[in-house]
Order: sequence, then structure tokens, then C-alpha cells
Amino acid sequence: MNSLPLIAGPAQAVFLQGLGLSLGLIVAIGAQNAFVLRQGLRREHVGGIVLFCALADAVLIAAGVLGMAQALAGRPGLARVLALAGAMFLAWYGWQALQRARRATSLQAAQGGAGLGLAAALAQAAAFTLLNPHVYLDTVLLVGSIGARQPVALQPWFIAGACSASLTWFAALGYGARWLGPWFARPRAWQLLDGLVALTMFVLAASLLPPLLAGI
Repeated sequence: MNSLPLIAGPAQAVFLQGLGLSLGLIVAIGAQNAFVLRQGLRREHVGGIVLFCALADAVLIAAGVLGMAQALAGRPGLARVLALAGAMFLAWYGWQALQRARRATSLQAAQGGAGLGLAAALAQAAAFTLLNPHVYLDTVLLVGSIGARQPVALQPWFIAGACSASLTWFAALGYGARWLGPWFARPRAWQLLDGLVALTMFVLAASLLPPLLAGI
């Protein structure tokens, strides 16, 4: 056979690391997700909203990884500090997800009110995305610093994995709103999801420790 898997070996591992990290960070109860879900339930400008949110994440992810890669070039000490900070943040994020899993919470998306034009909908999506300070901490700094630690040849795979998670999540939330809306309104569903997020974050945090212990 002369056919090969589309992603193999180290590239596959890096792709999945980017996918898991981005998905773990983006899956949370928040204004942006509630807005995308609302638009999906109303079936208003879903494609434009999903595309905008995914593209905004892709730009921030790529800028974070490539910018951090340039900043870390020839600075192993800084890379080690950021890796340690990243591991601590991921562990803390996982702990927060575990705490959320113990509480009954749900995501509600209001369906009432007047419809939005495309420009107004995109403006709101931009506000929910770009005016949230956590997006820069999570997407640019955290995802960027972890992606920048990958070999240069594998960084595009990390970016592709992280961007795929964003596109998949927003598409599922927008286009699957009719089915996902009632599911996300159930506290038990979010408890299970937060448990999975916690596990993902702990695994990713642990994956950063061996290089640190080896003195890289």
C-alpha cells in the first residue's frame, strides 16, 4: 500500500495536544458561548458568527504560537519559566473545572427579543471575543507558549489542532443548537463536561513536567 495516514507520528501527537488544550479552554459557560448558542437557536447569521469566532481564535492562536516562538528563541531559561507557569495554570484550571463539576450550573441562551442584523451580530460577537481579557491569557499567552515549545516543523500541526478545536466547538454550538440547547440546560451535562475538561487539563499539565525535570 502506498497510502499514508494524513497525520502520523509526532505530528499526530502535537495536533492532538493542540486540539485537547484549545478544546479544554474554550468549553466553558460564558457570554461568547451563550451568544453563539442563542444565534443558533434563532437561526440568525449562524454561519457568519461561527466563522468569525473561529477565525478570531485562529488569528490569536497563530499569533501567540509564532510570536512566542520568536520571543523564546535562544532563551531556554524563559522557556522553562513559561512552561512551569503553564503547567501550574493548567493544573489550576483543571482544579477549577473539578470544582464546577461539583456544582449544578447550566448554560441558558435567551431566545426572546428582536432579531439582529448581520453587522450588529458580528459586532456583538467581536465584543464577546476580543473584549474578554481571558482570551489573551488563554489563547495568546498559554496556548502560544506551549505551542512555541514544539519543534518548528511541528508548530503548524499544533496550530491546526488548536484551530480545529475552536471551529468544531463553535460549529457544534451554532448548528447543533436545536439539539444542544436543551442538553446544555441540564446541570448534569455540564458536570460531566467539566469533569472531562479537568482530566484533560491535568494530563496536559503533567505533559509539561518531564522536560522541566530533565533540565531542558
